[in-house]
Amino acid sequence: MCSSPDTQELKLIQCWPAESHSCAKNTYTRNTLDEPTRLWDSKVRMRNLKLILSYDGSDFAGWQVQPDAATVQGTLASAIGRVTGEKVLPQGSGRTDAGVHALAQVVTFVTESSVPTANFVKALNDVLPASVRVLEAQEAAADFHARKSARTKTYRYRIYREGICPPFLTRYVWHYPFPLDELAMGQAAALVEGEHDFTSFAAVDPERGREGFPVSNLRRILSSSWERQGDEFVYTVKGSGFLHHMVRNLVGTFILVGKGTLRAGEITRILGARDRSTAGATAPASGLYLVGVEY
Repeated sequence: MCSSPDTQELKLIQCWPAESHSCAKNTYTRNTLDEPTRLWDSKVRMRNLKLILSYDGSDFAGWQVQPDAATVQGTLASAIGRVTGEKVLPQGSGRTDAGVHALAQVVTFVTESSVPTANFVKALNDVLPASVRVLEAQEAAADFHARKSARTKTYRYRIYREGICPPFLTRYVWHYPFPLDELAMGQAAALVEGEHDFTSFAAVDPERGREGFPVSNLRRILSSSWERQGDEFVYTVKGSGFLHHMVRNLVGTFILVGKGTLRAGEITRILGARDRSTAGATAPASGLYLVGVEY
């Protein structure tokens, strides 16, 4: 995955008509990629727009823009460019991985466009692929940021338990028809609630620490539970934040509990070990959804 710096400086040069027919040079320093690449004009009102986005992640290489790969961020950026004529990099509340879906991803971007907020939904959906839909668009405060302002996020993981998975579900669940002790998995899930160091459940993330802030694997989980929903066994977790692959690694470990490979109480030992090798394998991306973000 390529690195997309959160800050950079761009110097833009624009020629203005003049009686001397000379080229007047003007520069604009852009502080963040949230801002459009246009020459600053004090008469232009900068708007910070917040979008609620839903997408099927099956055919995308994740959220974050990458060279020569279809990503949700890149696809949305292109659509915004077609609507506004600006080059912006929309910021999401989090970077979903390849194949992961979102029911309500929150996105912000800064624009000079005068397009009415209500019209952005239709205009963007007209140019976005059917797998990405803008559900809402609204003005946000100038200091609101989809990721930095987030307080909690909720994820859901769906496991299809019957012997034959309908073909229309295969992209959206993990098909696991084998015996599981679902009660023990529920007991294990409850043990990750509270504040813990989740190093044992975190994949290496090369993007972490690039912004110069201290890196910590401490996260606070507000709720963590499994629930039978018809033919599916569904895990829902809400927390202050999540590490790379954290939810899928939790699910992979709970599966070991369900199989009897681990006892439910061993989750506490795994948390204390702070060693990725002590936890289970990463569950497939297809079953994971970003459900919502709270601010």
